[in-house]
Order: sequence, then structure tokens, then C-alpha cells
Amino acid sequence: MSDKTVVVAAHGHCFDGVSSAALFTALRRALGGGALDFRYRSCGYAPTMRVVPESWLVGDENAIVDFRYSPSKRLSWYFDHHATAFGSDEEREAALQDSERRFFDPSYGSCTKLVADVATARFGVDLASFAALVSWADRIDSARFASAAAAVDRSEPVLQLASVVEQHGEGELYRQLVPLLLRDPLDQIARSDYIQQRWTPIAQARRGCYELFRERSRRQGEVILVEAADAPLGTSGKFFTYALFPDSLYSVTLTRMKQHLKISVGYNPWAPRPRGHDIAALCRRYGGGGHAMVGALTLPWGEIDRARQIAAEIVAELNH
Repeated sequence: MSDKTVVVAAHGHCFDGVSSAALFTALRRALGGGALDFRYRSCGYAPTMRVVPESWLVGDENAIVDFRYSPSKRLSWYFDHHATAFGSDEEREAALQDSERRFFDPSYGSCTKLVADVATARFGVDLASFAALVSWADRIDSARFASAAAAVDRSEPVLQLASVVEQHGEGELYRQLVPLLLRDPLDQIARSDYIQQRWTPIAQARRGCYELFRERSRRQGEVILVEAADAPLGTSGKFFTYALFPDSLYSVTLTRMKQHLKISVGYNPWAPRPRGHDIAALCRRYGGGGHAMVGALTLPWGEIDRARQIAAEIVAELNH
């Protein structure tokens, strides 16, 4: 009997995305059903990918984890925690009618923890052996750090691993990394040559990125605006503005990615004042999405003037 193919499409360049793919794999294996051949695809919130392409969902079973819902008849499993996961309320209601294989809960800080909890509560599958992975994914995706300085510190090897995923999280890395996450201790993976060889240049790039953010940051009321769209950065600048401006309330950054422009919007988790805006809803106006505290949107490279206009509009809205 030939293997049953299971395609797992997960949020790319995201530690929670690859961790969710690993947890789902462990769950599906535990449920049995013969020999399973898992194939991983990395999804990006780019202008060319609003939903998972139909041409990707070619498995005997197809799963989407930590990414927008696709109303495909080929979709077998769905797990997500983004407030903007569905195109409409009607789509959400229709999708969740299959309560045995589709799970959505925006109250979760990470999709990885959602998969772990559903595995136990719905299927009686104990994934306690992955407790470290679940804990780290939840901490990273929820920004549960003591301070902004702690959030940007990368002395902990697991955070170095997370930076490698954020920078190199295409399908090939997922195909290599998921089996390791299922087999080896998390700290061992983070300290391995496979990860450390990729981390070394990122560490240097982070220092340069931090200085670039320092130079390009402009305070506009409650918001720190950063434009760094000259060329693709060698690393993510997540949380840099909050480390530079601890008393800021929001950040809006315009950066150039490998294939598109990206506007990232966030609320400072360590701010001295409460959040007054739903960032997911704000980003959704422009075709993006995310969570109440953090979100993003993308545009083609050639639309830099439009990107600057949108960034200015978002800054104005956050200051209103």
C-alpha cells in the first residue's frame, strides 16, 4: 500500500508557523491511518498570496496552520489564531461547521498552543513531550518578555533559532526543520551547526539593522515611524523601536522584503499606556491582517509612494 500524502501549508518565516506544522504532524501521526508522507509548504502574506494556492493542496489530506483560511474543497484540516483569518463572517461560520477538523480561536497567543490543546481536548493525544516547543512558540508569538530589551536579546539559542526561521523560513527550511523538531530536543537543534551557521550572519545583520532603525526612527505623537525600504534587510527589526523608545505606544515600519514592500504595525507590549486601536482591523483596511496588538500588510515593490501614503495614514489613525 502506498503512503498517504499529507500537505501541510504553514505561515512562513515564522517560528510559530514551523512549530505549528510540527505539532500538527505529531497529532496526525498519533491519529494513525496508515503510512503518512508529509510535505511542507511555507506561506507568505505577500501581494501574490492572499490565500494558499489551490495548486498546493494536492495531498490525500491537506492542512493549513497559522495562516489565512482557504475555502477550498480540498482542505482537510485547519488551525489558526489570527483575528483576520477569514474573508468574512459568513466564510468563518461556514468553515467552522466542520468542528472535528477545523479549529479557530483568536484568544490564543500562538497557533502552536492551539494545536497542542486541541490534540488533548478533542483527540485525547498527549503532546507533552513537545512542551518546550509549545512554550517557546507561545512566548515568542505573544511577545511575553519582561521588557523590549529582553525581546531583542538573542543570547538564548532558541531565540537564535527563531531568528533563523524568520530570515530563512521558506519551504526548504521547513522540510529540513520539522523532522528535527519532532525528533530532537529543542535546545540541541538551536545549538546545532545547521542553525548556528545560519545564525552567525544574522547576528551581524541585526547589529546593522538596529543602528539603521536608530537613524531612521521618527517620533510622531504616540507612534515611532521607521522607513527602511532602500533594500531588503538581512534580518527582522521586530521590537527594535520599543527598545529604542521604551515609552512609545505604537510603531509603524516600512521595509523592503525579498519580493515585496511590507508595512508592519504594532502596539508596544511594554508601553506605559493601554492600547486604543485594533491593529488587525486597521491593517485589514489595506488588505493585510494580524492580531489586535500586531499586524502587517504588503504591497508590490513598485508601489513605494502608495506604501508611504498608507504608512502616513496609519500613523495618523493611531494618533487619533
